[in-house]
Amino acid sequence: MEVLTMKELLETGVHFGHRTRKWNPKMARYIFTERKGIHIIDLEQTVEMFKRAYFFIRDQVAGGAEILFVGTKKQVQTTIAEEARRCGAHFVNRRWLGGTLTNFATIKKSIERMKELERMMEDGTIDRFSKKEGNRLRRELAKLERNLDGLRHLERVPDLIYVIDPDLEANAVHEANIMKIPVIAIVDTNCDPDPIDFPIPGNDDAIKATRLITSRIADAVLEGREGRQEMEEAAAATPAEEEGEPVAVAAPTEAAAEEAAAQVEVSESVEEEIAEEPAAAAEETQEEETVEEGTEDDRDKE
Repeated sequence: MEVLTMKELLETGVHFGHRTRKWNPKMARYIFTERKGIHIIDLEQTVEMFKRAYFFIRDQVAGGAEILFVGTKKQVQTTIAEEARRCGAHFVNRRWLGGTLTNFATIKKSIERMKELERMMEDGTIDRFSKKEGNRLRRELAKLERNLDGLRHLERVPDLIYVIDPDLEANAVHEANIMKIPVIAIVDTNCDPDPIDFPIPGNDDAIKATRLITSRIADAVLEGREGRQEMEEAAAATPAEEEGEPVAVAAPTEAAAEEAAAQVEVSESVEEEIAEEPAAAAEETQEEETVEEGTEDDRDKE
């Protein structure tokens, strides 16, 4: 099954780039043609490069990697939040705070402060402060939630980062490059593809186009998580013998015990018969020799 088809890309307008006067010459290899002053992106390359990014994300997530979705322009904020929550990823959709990756320790402290203020709101502790101080704390919480709500479950620096419009999110891409974090991004004709590890040529402005590609990226994350869960279940189902643990032996039933006793009696009788056979054979041999000797004596007498 195709992870992304040419028909879907055409229907959502992924092939429409920027105006020719706003293009980045480094994107020339991804441009198919120009029509009415607008560059048309080569969707065959888009499909192939998306497959490469899709399978990379799937394999990395299956191995335990964490991914961060980034998109702060107004038309993609909702898409980033919805798709990131659907696949259980972290996201930034309001404002990229400087040092989110390169100074994560400070960001982590801000996240803990946000959680602390949320607990104060829930248990009513904030009402014990004066009206002025309470309002100040509420404003602080609102600001932290606006910028850090998508990072509340992030415990360490992410292993992957997915970006919509790397030209606008230049700070995020720059920090990821410093931290050697692979970057997957939708690159339009006005973007620089060089800092991107897995560029996906396409329209990064249209809502339908960005939603299509972002939803498939989320599908890759979900597929990777399912693969990791299957591997964990398979490891948990390993037989006890392989782990070196003793295997319990079921106690024999009464019927099985009686049958075993009967088999012992039969085997003993068989052994007695086998032991008696040599003696009987010896007696028969002596009788035959006696008969033969008597026959020879009779012949001598004649």
